[in-house]
Amino acid sequence: MKLILLWTLWNPPVALTFNLDETNGVLTPYLAYLKSSHFPCTGVLIHQLWVLTAAHCYLQDLTVILGVTNPSNPKEANTKELFYVKMIQHPQYTINSIDYNLMLIKLNTNIQLNKYVNLITLPQKPVSLNATCIASTWAFYTCNIGKDPNSLQHVNISIISKSECENAYIGINISENVICVGTVPGRREPCKEVSAAPVICDGVLEGILSFADGCILRSDVGIYTKILSYMEWITNIIQKY
Repeated sequence: MKLILLWTLWNPPVALTFNLDETNGVLTPYLAYLKSSHFPCTGVLIHQLWVLTAAHCYLQDLTVILGVTNPSNPKEANTKELFYVKMIQHPQYTINSIDYNLMLIKLNTNIQLNKYVNLITLPQKPVSLNATCIASTWAFYTCNIGKDPNSLQHVNISIISKSECENAYIGINISENVICVGTVPGRREPCKEVSAAPVICDGVLEGILSFADGCILRSDVGIYTKILSYMEWITNIIQKY
């Protein structure tokens, strides 16, 4: 299990070969680009002081960049670069498990919201099966993995059943604390995309990618941490710190 989890953190440096719509301007103002000296991750702004991401994104030398569509362009307008004061992984997370793969990052300053930087709504009820959702993350169009990604991409995908997910991921325990989103069967072709993509359904954050054997921007099935299952933990951390 440890080896396949590492696939999520660092896919092979293969250039993307598919053709998705480019983002012209910021259509997902809740996204945070988590830049580090190791590998980047995607985060989601859920509070003016807090970003939510996957626990496997506990990164060294972390910088949080908001309002960005092209991280490889240092001159992009309307971005905010911030530092953090705390990174809090879920206490039950381990690298050998898909469950509990959540982390909260407390920013060093209270964010002023605008059309480029804004909050995402958190869930209050279960998402319906077969709901159409959107997953977003950054993609690399070159094989130079030493550079930041240069393309923010979106893909429309659907919630699938637990049994379909188990068929896609034979031997992996699909608990009630995850949701599976994508197309069955997934094509599982390698690509280079930024880890911890969020999935949004009807404007609500339903999941953050925990594991994928393939490429979610090609609609391959991903296993996402179910945000609804962790709302009590998220609320308690924000209130405590």
